[in-house]
Amino acid sequence: MAVMAVHQFAQCITCHAWSPDQSMVALCPNNNEVHIYRLVEDKWEKVYVLQKHDQVISGIDWSARSNRIVTASHDRNSYVWNLEGSEWVPTLVILRLNRAALCVEWSPKENKFAVGSGAKTVCICYYEQENNWWVSKLIRKRHDSSVTSVSWHPDNVNLTFSHTYMHACILLATTSTDGKCRVFSTFIKGVDAKDSKKGTSSDSKFGELIVQLDLSSSWTFGVKWSPSGNTLAYVGHNSMIYFVDDVGPSPLAQNVVFRDLPLHDVLFASERNVIGVGFDCNPMVFAADERGIWSFVRYLGERKAVSSGSRYGSQFSEAFGKFYGQSKHGVSNDAVETSRTRGTVHENCINCIMPLGDHGTLVRRFSTSGLDGRIVVWDLENEQDLLEL
Repeated sequence: MAVMAVHQFAQCITCHAWSPDQSMVALCPNNNEVHIYRLVEDKWEKVYVLQKHDQVISGIDWSARSNRIVTASHDRNSYVWNLEGSEWVPTLVILRLNRAALCVEWSPKENKFAVGSGAKTVCICYYEQENNWWVSKLIRKRHDSSVTSVSWHPDNVNLTFSHTYMHACILLATTSTDGKCRVFSTFIKGVDAKDSKKGTSSDSKFGELIVQLDLSSSWTFGVKWSPSGNTLAYVGHNSMIYFVDDVGPSPLAQNVVFRDLPLHDVLFASERNVIGVGFDCNPMVFAADERGIWSFVRYLGERKAVSSGSRYGSQFSEAFGKFYGQSKHGVSNDAVETSRTRGTVHENCINCIMPLGDHGTLVRRFSTSGLDGRIVVWDLENEQDLLEL
């Protein structure tokens, strides 16, 4: 299989993030603390415990260039942590929220970060040098329910994708429990600079809604941009994944339906390859063919690719799944498929997937964490069938 390493850090993990050189990992063990582990002589040792939040931490992101950690919590607060000497020093971020902060992500230039919340708002946070604190501007009255995930376009200043609607803006995609995916402009005067090659950033207004996608009839999660920024992917709680090209007034959208439990988060391994994780406890691989048509390929925990006659493997794997499911769990034949797909490295829902190594156009290694308290490192180098997609 593609599993490279399995680490049991806690009974439950809500989120995790890696240091720029991947020598340390920060995680929340389902409480109000961030535990930072460092790899010392092939063993992970807890070296820091970040304590400032009052409730469960729902989001962590570790900036690749500035080496800063940002956290978001159900206590409606966010902190930016800077390593000063041997101590992580927190700086409070003024979010002005009356509901829980649910997710957080640094922008590509790391001069801003976005926080999604249960208050139906998105906070775009930036640093004010003269006051020495982090403040936020809010995107209000755009969402009808909680914001479950945020994702910055990989190009910090970009052109919208319609040939008749081209102006420079800084794009942020969001998903929400109102079933919609939205893309906003987040340009802030004095914080975001003009890009002479791509136009004038001031052409777009802060909070301008570029596109609203009404593709799902259920909650939506896990939005991500492709490496080029030309494709947007997100998942629904109805066991569907959505792919959108030409994000703008006339987007091209398609969806892939699968019969198993819903996904919760996704990651682009390449421009035509997506890894999805969620309630089936096993990463799922989706790929686009030469025509740009997306489809489900296989579970990453399977040794063999799914044949054209069956989405779930060969007759041998079917028989093994029945034997494994009945002998270990005592389930009926109707529940065999579900038990077999879940009987992999993770034993509970996977709620977070993070790339490892250089975040370029190809992701060969990534990590997943879940409610089982494990962080699993996956390597695609030996998955020849996936590398050829």
